[in-house]
Amino acid sequence: MAAASNYAELCGVWSRLYRFNHLSAIVGWDRNAMMPPNGSAARAAAEAELQTLIHRTRTEPRLARLLQAAEQERLTDLERANLREMRRDWRDANALPESLVEARTLAGAKCEHAWREQRPANDWRGFLENFREVVRLSREEAHLLAAETGLSAYDALMDRYEPGVRAADIDRLFADVKAWLPALIARVQAKQRSEPAIAPIAPFTIAAQRALNHAVMELLGFDFAGGRLDESAHPFSGGVPEDVRLTTRYREDDFAQSLLGTIHETGHARFEQNLPREWLGQPLGNARSYGIHESQSLSFEMQLARSRAFVGLLSPLLGKHLGAQPAFAADNLYVLFTRVKPGLIRVDADEVTYPAHVILRYEIERALIEGAIEADDIPALWDEKMQALLGIDTRGNYRNGCMQDVHWTEGAFGYFPSYSLGAMYAAQWFAAMRRATPNLDQRIAGGDLAPIFAWLRENIWSQASRWDTPELVMRASGEALNPGYFRAHLENRYLSA
Repeated sequence: MAAASNYAELCGVWSRLYRFNHLSAIVGWDRNAMMPPNGSAARAAAEAELQTLIHRTRTEPRLARLLQAAEQERLTDLERANLREMRRDWRDANALPESLVEARTLAGAKCEHAWREQRPANDWRGFLENFREVVRLSREEAHLLAAETGLSAYDALMDRYEPGVRAADIDRLFADVKAWLPALIARVQAKQRSEPAIAPIAPFTIAAQRALNHAVMELLGFDFAGGRLDESAHPFSGGVPEDVRLTTRYREDDFAQSLLGTIHETGHARFEQNLPREWLGQPLGNARSYGIHESQSLSFEMQLARSRAFVGLLSPLLGKHLGAQPAFAADNLYVLFTRVKPGLIRVDADEVTYPAHVILRYEIERALIEGAIEADDIPALWDEKMQALLGIDTRGNYRNGCMQDVHWTEGAFGYFPSYSLGAMYAAQWFAAMRRATPNLDQRIAGGDLAPIFAWLRENIWSQASRWDTPELVMRASGEALNPGYFRAHLENRYLSA
């Protein structure tokens, strides 16, 4: 029997890693959605042990030889793309010592668990005790990755989420947005003062909202045989493509928070459920980047769910599950879902003010990782930037200010730019869809979402990590990332008659 090729041996290692990461994903979902509080310390230790095992597998000494030898083998284009992703993963893993991986996992789990009680209590001082350690370890990680890659500390962290994207690129994109966004917000608010809306009459029971969410997920094509919806302190999408775990959160006085959050996470889930099954277990089968992933959630939540055509489909579902009332009429619902009002909470923000929340977090976390500020400085900077970007006073309100997101508790620095990149990609995808299907909105209004899913499946879902991001964007839409589509989308939806 012929000996296995070096490439095949590498595939075996990454298949093993995929199974380990499967366990890690489900354990992480359980920690956020189901685990009783007293299980926190034991779970953190178990997760740290698992991450240590994963790290050891990613840094086995033989992998360097196998990667070098595989480069000389006759491989297909797909295999070469897979080898490229393996090398990226191997490089990043070898930049970090096992002790740091373990310490970061423990510190993040401890900080996130305590945050669940500290945030409702507005306890910034208590939060800082754990958060300082997360920041210290994240900086250490950033500097080690920077030394390996030749990037700046922040770029080295962001590169894990957005391969090839640099802070200079984000600075350019965000500077452009900051130049036109304040005037757009003001113009839209002035226009909407003459567009009153009927407010929904609460309460809305959690059971009714849960049934509504399931119905909308089914409308959006979610496969419940391969996933489920649960509840957590902060909505997220987790699990693996074969078993996608979504969460949302409920308020009986506001059905829209849970509904739109669920639609957002369903966009992530449809991507995962439609990644190429023949590539599962290999880096090639992963989503290309987090910005591309967020483009799916924002395609669902912002581009589709807030469109006039789709709101017509939601209207009868709301009446069926929450009880008929005038506020659920399609025209009124559209006004509610497109109402622009600067607010405190990012995940509840309207489509127009949302970029300001992302810009604020990006500017703070970059300064934090680069050492220009310390964790203690965050509240004052948060207050200053919220006032400058959205005109909102957040002084003393840590709960709905700098403690509202879960990302920093777990050391996910470098992630936030992905949200605005995703919004820009999503606008570009829908522009391409409308060129391919000129009557797209009429099809949506008639309940036919097939053109959307077919376009996404062909151009995004089925491609996984076959191409680098610029190539994927070019192949999908016919041009490089063009943020002009995002601005044009907002102006068309919010300023047209």
